[in-house]
Amino acid sequence: MENLVRVTGFPSWLSDLPVLRPMATIVFDIETSAVPLENFDEVQQEYLFRELEKIEDEVQRENRRAEILRQFSLWPFTAQVVCIAMLNVDTVRGQVLFTADDYDEDEVQAGPVEFVPCVDEVELLTAFWDVAQHYDSVVTFNGRGFDVPFLYLRSAALNVPITRKNWLGYRYAVEPHCDLAEQLTFYGVSGREGAARRFNLDFYCKIFGIESPKSHGVTGMDVSNMMAEGRYREIAEYCLRDVHATVLLYRIWKERLAGIK
Repeated sequence: MENLVRVTGFPSWLSDLPVLRPMATIVFDIETSAVPLENFDEVQQEYLFRELEKIEDEVQRENRRAEILRQFSLWPFTAQVVCIAMLNVDTVRGQVLFTADDYDEDEVQAGPVEFVPCVDEVELLTAFWDVAQHYDSVVTFNGRGFDVPFLYLRSAALNVPITRKNWLGYRYAVEPHCDLAEQLTFYGVSGREGAARRFNLDFYCKIFGIESPKSHGVTGMDVSNMMAEGRYREIAEYCLRDVHATVLLYRIWKERLAGIK
């Protein structure tokens, strides 16, 4: 058994990790929220909604406008990161960083998972990259297509130093990034309708006997409204459920499917 050494200088949940460890792995998920439309000038808004000029029917045009506004939360230049949940895949200890208007340093809670409110997105991203530098590998669900590029671009826009620049990785490899959305489709071998077509995390969880993170009635599309209502802790708890489910799904994949070629 490896000797554990108390390590200082980063969050307490990392302190019991072996200094000499084989490829420490982190599982994480992010939640994003659209920024207000008024944050964009007239030219930017015209660019974002330019396709509406081609829609003659007023009802269809308004419906499409509403759809574009909903999509704002999916784009890193029209949205912000409001929560990141992280777990060590082996210890299932971790941290949930979340922005909160009613920030209070006393809210930090010790335990297997710490909930840490941040004053703004810059503090949240800075704290995330401080943790990320201590991990060699990452596991996500659709992280290569969404979470990682979103974090890279938001960090660049806010001039937050990125400590792990290799997490996009090589698509046909599971190191340093194992994206379960790719692994469970065998890298899209069947296309959209074939035997290995892609499903969402909720569907995979139910198939493999894992409690769905959506079972509490919250989905990612609710986050922007929840932010407006000040339901910050609920967002953090939902994000953590996503990560817990991803950890369990990863273990199943690793035991039953890893290595298939």
